[in-house]
Amino acid sequence: MKLVRFGPAGAERPGFVLADGSIADISSVIPDVAIDALEPHSLDRVRRADVTKLPKAPPGVRIGPCVGHVGKFIAIGLNYADHAAETGAKIPSEPIVFMKATSCIVGPNDTVKKPRGSIKMDWEVELGVIIGSHTSYVSEADAAQHIAGYCVINDLSERHFQIERGGQWDKGKGCDTFGPIGPWLVTTDEVGDPTQLSMWLDVNGVRRQNGSTKTMIFKPHYLVSYLSQFMSLQPGDVITTGTPPGVGMGIKPEPIFLNVGDVMELGIEKLGEQRQVVAAA
Repeated sequence: MKLVRFGPAGAERPGFVLADGSIADISSVIPDVAIDALEPHSLDRVRRADVTKLPKAPPGVRIGPCVGHVGKFIAIGLNYADHAAETGAKIPSEPIVFMKATSCIVGPNDTVKKPRGSIKMDWEVELGVIIGSHTSYVSEADAAQHIAGYCVINDLSERHFQIERGGQWDKGKGCDTFGPIGPWLVTTDEVGDPTQLSMWLDVNGVRRQNGSTKTMIFKPHYLVSYLSQFMSLQPGDVITTGTPPGVGMGIKPEPIFLNVGDVMELGIEKLGEQRQVVAAA
């Protein structure tokens, strides 16, 4: 299934993407694509519903973040071997974990804002993992049953804030609008193997990232298991799992960073596409 949230920011409704690309309003089936509605029994209720008979969203409606009321937005750094190489970083022996502020989450095509004082705003196409049930001390073998689905995430970053402003990555990762999520939550049965998905990102029509989840160092099931040893994961928590090479700070001979008016277009195989324009905060 492809689940979506549509409508004005803060008032999104849950939707089901039909075969023709239209969106069925499933608010009579689940209250939102969020929290307990992502548990297996709730997703099964959506599967059983005759969504073709439900009202449809109007054409051209805004698409919101594909998950609502996110409790934790957890990020993994340097998780692609080829990205670590381009930045000159050593491949980590364990996942690098940091948090993105949930207040940074926006829709996949919403305007993103360049923060005041920003001089090194960067892009990162990433695979998002959406938790579907309470997860604590789970094994890697059992992790799959705790995942509701996957999505596209642009893990926007301000490298000056992140690296040069004294400790902790969080301050360069959680700026307002730095977490476009969606367009869809694609359930695990429809994605298949999440470690074999092509991914890409263009800036102003120029291909900057062209990678695949197959070069991940720590795979999604391992990450869910690993994180669950340190904190419980709840339905609707989101994990963004790292980026392939081609980020702005890795471009040679001189890094390239985002400016007001720039356009990013990005996508992951089976999971859809995003488009954002950069504006001043």
